[in-house]
Amino acid sequence: MEAERLVRELNGRGIGLISSWSPTRRADTLSRGLAVARVQKKAGVPVNINASACLNRFFNGDERTAHVDDAGKPFWDESFGPGSSKQKMGCPFALESRRDPIREQVDSFAQAYQDQELTVDFIFVDWEIDGPIEFNRAHEASKKCTRCRQNVPHIDNFLEFQKALREIRSDLQRYVLAEPIRSRFPNALVGNYAVYPNNGYRYWYDYFEYFVDGQPHIADQKAKYRHWYNEFPGTGYTCAMPVVYTWYPTYQWYDFDSSDYRWFYNLLLVASNAGEHTPSNIPLISFVHWHTTAPPKAPDPGVKQFSRESYQELLWHMLLRGTDTFFLWCPRDEDSLETQLVHEVYAAAQEYGEFLEEGTPVTFRVPEKPGAVVSGLVLGKRLLVRRTDFGVSPESVEIAVGKQRIAVPLSRESARSSRCREG
Repeated sequence: MEAERLVRELNGRGIGLISSWSPTRRADTLSRGLAVARVQKKAGVPVNINASACLNRFFNGDERTAHVDDAGKPFWDESFGPGSSKQKMGCPFALESRRDPIREQVDSFAQAYQDQELTVDFIFVDWEIDGPIEFNRAHEASKKCTRCRQNVPHIDNFLEFQKALREIRSDLQRYVLAEPIRSRFPNALVGNYAVYPNNGYRYWYDYFEYFVDGQPHIADQKAKYRHWYNEFPGTGYTCAMPVVYTWYPTYQWYDFDSSDYRWFYNLLLVASNAGEHTPSNIPLISFVHWHTTAPPKAPDPGVKQFSRESYQELLWHMLLRGTDTFFLWCPRDEDSLETQLVHEVYAAAQEYGEFLEEGTPVTFRVPEKPGAVVSGLVLGKRLLVRRTDFGVSPESVEIAVGKQRIAVPLSRESARSSRCREG
């Protein structure tokens, strides 16, 4: 049976097989998903689901969900999405009629699994350009909307506007996804792309986002890290899913002489933010991607690809800063190499499985300039560390482990990176 072979071959390599649910192709995707789930149950491996299509869409073009101007006319915010693929984003306070239809799209699949005495162990969505989002020109559009002004008394205050929208966004995710899944499968891991506990700032921009003057942010060279509301607690999600991607604009934010450190610095900021603020009982499943992400049709030749070696070093440091596993996204023509790079690290990391399962990260510091980067996990009286060097670094650097200062010397095996070492 093809499903059984796929499940066993992938599981033997530490890779999970994911089935997709689609309401527009319900019979087909349900039939295939149930077949795979039966095999996964028999093999004792997790049943994994991509339910992204089930959340499509809240803003479905119905003018009842549009913004309303002072003349009573509906209008859309079309500042999201590139070129001809712009999405019509409407009023975040006009989505009540869309809640139950979207929830039913999720729950009908979940019920079918439950009726077959099957389970759902991990379910995720990639729910991005839909529902309330405060970035791009959304604030400007809402200030022109009579309904938005009624619901956000101090709408000129961006932080109050952001909070109002993110609370709605959290509630929608809880109602349409987390609740129906967890009511049937209480132990399921449920999550969404880019929803994870954080320090109140976001260090990256998605392909459909851009900075707008006046939005609260922290400046770092040319980077503008936007203020971000922590929506995770209100979603009911049981796993965190940060996005650690090589977004094309990132490279030109920084002036480091080390080309690789331009990527490494930003990506480790993202991973460390999630690792430091995600409770240890919440699995941290990080989206990763090595190839330069979402480049323009005519990219600047000065934007250099992140090296394979430094990308794999990043993955190691992520594991030592709280990431539990990697969720690889890539276009089909990249999947062979992308999978290889992630799998080599994840397979080698199993040597330190006890640390990865039970250890506690000792640092989330990201050096502000190229040099020695150290990450580690402490387990009882043992410490697992990894040091990676960019440019000229001292022979020895210190990290704090509790009340102690531990020296981490430069590896003699390599001038730029040490292996994980236990001591």
